[in-house]
Amino acid sequence: MSNSTANSKIVEVSAAVLQRPDNSFLLAQRPPDKIWAGYWEFPGGKVEPGETARHALVRELREELGIEVETAYPWITRVFTYPHATVRLNFFRVTAWSGELHPHEGQQFAWQHPPQVLVTPILPANAPILRALELPPLYAISNAAELGVEEFMRRLETALTNGLRLVQLREKNLARDELRKLARRVVALAHAHDARVLLNGDVELAQEVGADGVQLTGAQLAQLNERPAVDWCAASCHSAEELRRAEALGCDFALLSPVLPTKSHPGAPHLGWESFESIAAGATIPVYALGGLQLGDMETVWQHGAHGVALLRQAW
Repeated sequence: MSNSTANSKIVEVSAAVLQRPDNSFLLAQRPPDKIWAGYWEFPGGKVEPGETARHALVRELREELGIEVETAYPWITRVFTYPHATVRLNFFRVTAWSGELHPHEGQQFAWQHPPQVLVTPILPANAPILRALELPPLYAISNAAELGVEEFMRRLETALTNGLRLVQLREKNLARDELRKLARRVVALAHAHDARVLLNGDVELAQEVGADGVQLTGAQLAQLNERPAVDWCAASCHSAEELRRAEALGCDFALLSPVLPTKSHPGAPHLGWESFESIAAGATIPVYALGGLQLGDMETVWQHGAHGVALLRQAW
């Protein structure tokens, strides 16, 4: 990603990630008469004067694809500088529409599955978007301290069998040797189900046990000057400032909490949905909502700009 210079005008663009129930998404090839002809991109177009990004999305999909948007969620925003222009891409996840897809501009379409995108070349601005689409809507945080290790492992296996694909191992009360043993078991079990595991706060142990990445604590986020050498890096955030820091560090996604009151911290301050939405709006990386939520809140978190929901007790 590149920031615009002071003299360059940013072109506002709405872009649609059309998603089918099987998690596949639509890419369109730019027609021969346009700049970057032949490159693949997410459908969309420029926001006209007086339009909101959402209005532009609805209009562009009607004009470009011949469909009417029924359900669209605000997602992430990326600013990218091409040789000819700097664009701000306002991405929406579109999960319901009416009408049959029709290439009104003569372009080619292709349904793709993350992470195996088979069409090429892809517009440069879209590489981070393709990576973000690999993230599932549910991020489960371990609770072995409360459940007991063996009961947690049993419930983890059940959850993985039922489709869980992203787990954070967060057991602050375990001695390091015990945590290492548990981490090896969790990673082995998760990888057998094609799921990813991030370790909370311990980059060295994550690398040692073959975990997929690390969940940075707020303290680490404030201290680090460069992203750890892991495949996936997430950050725990509680404010707009921390989220901006996570973006600048190159994190792949963030947790933003606490959204609602929690059992573990009764009476503690929480963001509420209005503050959550204002902080998440315009985020350049996916944001998971955490704190006082349940799996049944997924629709609500999407409506407020979150990628998905992170659960602790409710996950198991």
